[in-house]
Amino acid sequence: MTNNSSPEFATQMVVWGGLLLGLVLGVVAQATSFCTRGGLVDWFTYGGKARLMMWVLAVVVAATGTLSLIDLAWLDATRASAWSERFLWLSYLVGGCLFGYGMAIASGCPQRSLVKAGAGSMKAIVTLLVTAVVAQMTLRGLFAGPRVNWLDAVSLDLGHPQDLGSMLSPMLGAQPAALRWMLLALLLLLAGLLLWRNRAGMDLSHWIGGALVGLLVPAAWVLTGHLGFIAEHPETLEAVWMGSYSHRPEALSFAAPLAHGMDLLTLWSDRNNTVSFGITLTVGVLLGSAASALVRREFQFESFTDAQDMGRHLLGGVLMGFGGVTAMGCSIGQGISGLSLLSAGSVLAVAGIVAGVWVATRIQAWQVERA
Repeated sequence: MTNNSSPEFATQMVVWGGLLLGLVLGVVAQATSFCTRGGLVDWFTYGGKARLMMWVLAVVVAATGTLSLIDLAWLDATRASAWSERFLWLSYLVGGCLFGYGMAIASGCPQRSLVKAGAGSMKAIVTLLVTAVVAQMTLRGLFAGPRVNWLDAVSLDLGHPQDLGSMLSPMLGAQPAALRWMLLALLLLLAGLLLWRNRAGMDLSHWIGGALVGLLVPAAWVLTGHLGFIAEHPETLEAVWMGSYSHRPEALSFAAPLAHGMDLLTLWSDRNNTVSFGITLTVGVLLGSAASALVRREFQFESFTDAQDMGRHLLGGVLMGFGGVTAMGCSIGQGISGLSLLSAGSVLAVAGIVAGVWVATRIQAWQVERA
């Protein structure tokens, strides 16, 4: 389907739509305690699976909606970074591991830190600032060189999108689209079994939180990939996606947008820096969480307990800033948005994130035993 909006109107739709999606995500995440890091830590430390099942539900809902959009031609997934033909396998793994370790010791990923900051956590605000600055340094600053020359240089040029359907197509002799739906069916079956098996430990908030977060991902793809798409820009006569920083379809992600937001705040008079989808999404999460916390009477100022607590959050912010950019996404950007496209790179990044959280929880448990 073709969008006949003007570039200016399409940009405004995407930018303001990002704020709306962020507001909804902030309210939902604050009210239901949606947290990928929390789900993994619960599982690794005492076997709790309720919050992890929220993430599983979010992934399958997001994937079902996203593949439907691709079939409806409302999303050209080949233009999304998660389907890039350049397979940065080492960056996905290393970045994911560092990000996972960082979010474990910092008590939350950027998305969760935004929710906590909205609810009064000054620890989360400090963590977000550090994450944003280090993400800037990793995109274009001091850490950009090592990232590009040492990690991104180790890659594969696939010659086709890196979604699992396209990756398996040459081996199985089936069309990528058919394989994607087969993989989704398998994912739905596995997720259904897990959710059924763990249903006793889940309350209504877990089901609502997982489903709503999952639905926000295809909503973001519709916004940036369809409503923001101009088939022929009146000035360049080229196809363009308006309102997103990358000028590509984008969904929920927070590592790079934090850096883009810092660029905008520190270089406000530079006309090259403009408000984009990722920035308004981030602001929306912060405001939505604050509104939810105030209404629910859960807003409470929180600060560091001691120097060690501050040190852990500072280190966590550094690792998340570098790891999130290097892995091409955070626990939401790769862990839900990327997986919704069945991206092989997202699978590697998520594997790295899980490994990083596992190592962090083991080290923290060992430190407790020694104390």
